Amino acid sequence: MKPRTLAVIAARGGSKGLPRKNVLDLGGRPLVVWSVAAAAEATTLSRVILSTDDHEIASVAGSCGCEVPFQRPATLATDTASIYDVLFHALEALSEPYDYIVLLQATSPFRTGADIDACVRTCIAEDVPACVSVTRVSKPLEWFYSVDARGSLRKVMPGDSARRQDSSVVVTPNGAVYVARPNWLAKTRRFIADETRAYMMPPERSIDIDTDLDLLFARAILAEREVTHTNR
Repeated sequence: MKPRTLAVIAARGGSKGLPRKNVLDLGGRPLVVWSVAAAAEATTLSRVILSTDDHEIASVAGSCGCEVPFQRPATLATDTASIYDVLFHALEALSEPYDYIVLLQATSPFRTGADIDACVRTCIAEDVPACVSVTRVSKPLEWFYSVDARGSLRKVMPGDSARRQDSSVVVTPNGAVYVARPNWLAKTRRFIADETRAYMMPPERSIDIDTDLDLLFARAILAEREVTHTNR
């Protein structure tokens, strides 16, 4: 029997770093629509909904076929609100059981339906409670330093600096896809634990838009894609 999987596209109205970012134009369509389109391409999702407190975001996503079954409470749309509470609110509001819940943040426009499916299928095939999309860090961890209150440098990883080709593989969550079993998530209140599997995504699909620079970078990637397509 095919597992029931709920995808929640999270897109609140407030944003200090990039105001109204979820409805800003990227390649001729609002940012949130990219996530709606990716979810529509995925074949492992039983239901896709939008969780937002914002009427404009709800209208934009709804006009593209995304289900908006409720308005997110203002208390769950603040800078300090927990994304886990947002997901649990969605599950409670729908009042139907799901085997997996998938968080799709609207700020990750270049994730694909195939990326979503790969994360869900990893959980199913390996019988693990969670899978998170990641991307490789461009510099070795051995090259990183922290800066203390006096401005002094401290190595993040002790030891001699490593050559790039000799360093260990270091990744970071890219914000694109988070999958978990609801009961497990309710207990852990985190997606990343010892049981979590990683799904690797390339840097060009791992853009997480939170600043003006992120948006400029995403637009540059689209422009390059257009040039490449035109020159074929």
